[in-house]
Amino acid sequence: MLKRKFESVIEKFLIEQPNKILLVDGARQIGKSYLIRYVGTRLFKNFVEINLREDKEGDRVFANVKTCQDLYMQLALFANGKIGTCEDTLIFLDEIQSYPSLLTLLKFLNQEKRFRFIASGSQLGIALQQTPSVPIGSICVKHMYPLDFEEFLWAMDCGEEVIKSMYEHFLKSEELNESLHQNILKRFQYYLLIGGLPDAINTFLEDHHIQRVREVQSNIENLYKIDASQYDVERKLKIRRIYDLIPSNLENKKKRIIYKHIEQKLGKQYSDYEDEFDYLTASGIAIEVHAVSNPTFPLRESETKNLLKLYLNDVGLLTHILYGNNVNAVLQDIKSINLGTVYESVVAQELHAHGFPMCYYDNKKVGEVDFLVDDYNSLEVLPIEVKSGKDYFVHSALSKFLSNEDYHVTKAIVFSNEQHVSNHNGVLYLPIYYCMFLVHADEQTHDELLPPLEELTI
Repeated sequence: MLKRKFESVIEKFLIEQPNKILLVDGARQIGKSYLIRYVGTRLFKNFVEINLREDKEGDRVFANVKTCQDLYMQLALFANGKIGTCEDTLIFLDEIQSYPSLLTLLKFLNQEKRFRFIASGSQLGIALQQTPSVPIGSICVKHMYPLDFEEFLWAMDCGEEVIKSMYEHFLKSEELNESLHQNILKRFQYYLLIGGLPDAINTFLEDHHIQRVREVQSNIENLYKIDASQYDVERKLKIRRIYDLIPSNLENKKKRIIYKHIEQKLGKQYSDYEDEFDYLTASGIAIEVHAVSNPTFPLRESETKNLLKLYLNDVGLLTHILYGNNVNAVLQDIKSINLGTVYESVVAQELHAHGFPMCYYDNKKVGEVDFLVDDYNSLEVLPIEVKSGKDYFVHSALSKFLSNEDYHVTKAIVFSNEQHVSNHNGVLYLPIYYCMFLVHADEQTHDELLPPLEELTI
C-alpha cells in the first residue's frame, strides 16, 4: 500500500470530530476511495461502502432517496446486516455528487447521529457550487491530491531518515552531498515521468515498464475527458478543447491561455469560458494560476481573472503527452529538449498540494515571474522562479521585480536542477527537489497563543 499523508487527515477527523461529516474532494484516480476504505475498516467494526456513481448508472437504488428514513431503509437492504450503531458503523457515500440531494440530506443525517458518515466525490467542488442548500455547519470539506514528491520518495523506498536529513539541510539553506544529490535528482526525474497517480506508481513498481505506466496514464487522461460528457455537446467540446490545449499553451513563451484559440474565434475573453475553467479546476484535473500586476500581500486582493495559466493536475500526464514512451527526454541532458514546462508544472503541483493559492506576475515592461505566493511569516509576497537549464542565475524579470521598492519584496526563490545552494541579493537558489518542503501556513502546526486582552478602563 502507498503511504499517504492524507491518511492521518481522515483518521484524525473520524476520531476527533464526531459532530461533523467529512467530505473528501479531489480528482478521480488519486486514491480517495481506497484510503477512506483502508482507514474506515480499521477504525470501525462495520464499514459500508456505496458507490453512488455506479448506482446512478445501474439500478438507481438511491435515486429516490429524499429523507433520512428513505436512506436508512435502502442501507438496511444494501448493507446485508453490517450495520450497528453510530459508535461502530461508518457509512461511506462515494461519488456523492451523483445525487446532489444527498448533500443537503447530510445535515439531517448528522443531527440524527444514527451512524457515522463520510463522503467523497471527484466532482464535489462543482456539486457544492450548484447545491442551493449546502449544510455548512454539518460538513467539513478536505481536498486530496495526487502523491506529492515526498510521498513518491516513500513509494520508492526512500527512508524517513534520509528525508529528515534533507529537510534539515533545507532549513539551514545547505546543499546535499554529491552522492545524495544525484540519488534524489534521479528519483525526481522518475517522478516527472511517473507522476503522482497511484495506479501509475503501482504499475511502475510491478516491473518498471514505462509503456505500461503510459497506458495507465492514457486511460486516466481519457477518463477525465469522458467525465465532461455530462454536459451539453457545445460545453463538453469546449472543456475538452481547453484541456487539450494546456500542454501546448505551456510550451508558448507567455504560457497563458489564449482565448481565441479555444474555438478559433476572435474577440473571445475569460468571461466567455468561465464555467468551463471552473469545471476543470473544481473537478481537480487542472490547476489555475491567475496573473497579478501589482503584487501586494495578500495576493487575493490584486489577482486578475482575465490572464490565466492552467497546469495539468499531474506531471506524469504531462510528460506522457509531451514525450510518450521516450524516457530519455527527461533522464538525459538532451540540448534540444527544454524541460522548463515540466519543471514549472511539477512546482505548481507541489505548491497546490501543499495548500498555496498561486498567482504569477505579468508586466509588459518587466516581464513575467513564474509564481507568487503569500509568505505569512514575513507578511509579504514570495516570488518563485523555476529553471531547468544551466543559466539559472539569469532571470531579468525577477531581478526587475525585486528592485521595485513599491512592492516591498525582500526575497525570492529560484529552483533548478543544480546541486548548489546560495543566496545572492535576496535570491535563494535551491535544487528543484527542495520544492517538496514549501508548506503553506495553514498546513503548519502552531502552538502560539494570542496575548491576553488588556482590561478596558473608562
